[in-house]
Amino acid sequence: MIKRKQVPVALSIAGSDSGGGAGIQADLKTFAALGVHGASAIACLTAQNPKRVWGIEVCPPKILRQQIEAVFEELPPCAVKTGMLFSAKNISAIADFLAERGHRRAGSRGCPSHRNLPPLIVDPILISTSGAKLLEPAAIKTLREKLLPLATLVTPNLSEAEILSGQKISSIEAMRAAAKKIHSQFGCAVLAKGGHLRGVSEAADIFFDGKTELLLTAPFVRGIRTHGTGCVYSAAICAALALGNNLPRAVQIGKEFVTRAISESYRIGNHFALGIFQG
Repeated sequence: MIKRKQVPVALSIAGSDSGGGAGIQADLKTFAALGVHGASAIACLTAQNPKRVWGIEVCPPKILRQQIEAVFEELPPCAVKTGMLFSAKNISAIADFLAERGHRRAGSRGCPSHRNLPPLIVDPILISTSGAKLLEPAAIKTLREKLLPLATLVTPNLSEAEILSGQKISSIEAMRAAAKKIHSQFGCAVLAKGGHLRGVSEAADIFFDGKTELLLTAPFVRGIRTHGTGCVYSAAICAALALGNNLPRAVQIGKEFVTRAISESYRIGNHFALGIFQG
């Protein structure tokens, strides 16, 4: 009899990208490339391509929760990531499920700790690369109050880190200060991504979890306009956690993976797609 290997499951809760470069599609390709089985719960449908977002249709909270419940019932994930969620109701549906599951798994102690849940990576997607708003303004409050306190790691880009920290970021030192402030507010580890930081020679990110601080750098790849890098980065971290790596190492794996994906980008039509390949 053939012995089949056991493959860990990672769950992406995010939006669908009809262009295939970001969202659920990018997450599942990343999971597969890193040797993890990808499950998904679609929070919203988008009509988009690398140039612009044409339209957004939000998934009803009931069916979003049912998607998550179905995965947890038979394919319990070793790690979970969220991407584009769009509405406050959807964020609440996700947070409520996770909080309730935390209560149940705590047993008689009744401890509602996110430690009873798989690692949760929150990519707080607010605005697309093309400038389209991907989170309702009212949903930011729900994200802050309900989802981020459950997170293991939040992965904001510069503009998102400015919103979450309430301070301007124009240098690596300012990124470091913002990461520490976000950690103090929500209790989760922070990966502040500096890919759009001006006046620097490398793409620099700051990781801070309250104890460990990492400066992650990589050379800029010139002449390529990418789409979906944040999704791929956070999905690679999620996959690395599902494979059993600790959080600092998972972040390093994510940085290496997304850097390689950018450098190996290929052309599709008049645009570039990230080179997400197995191995």
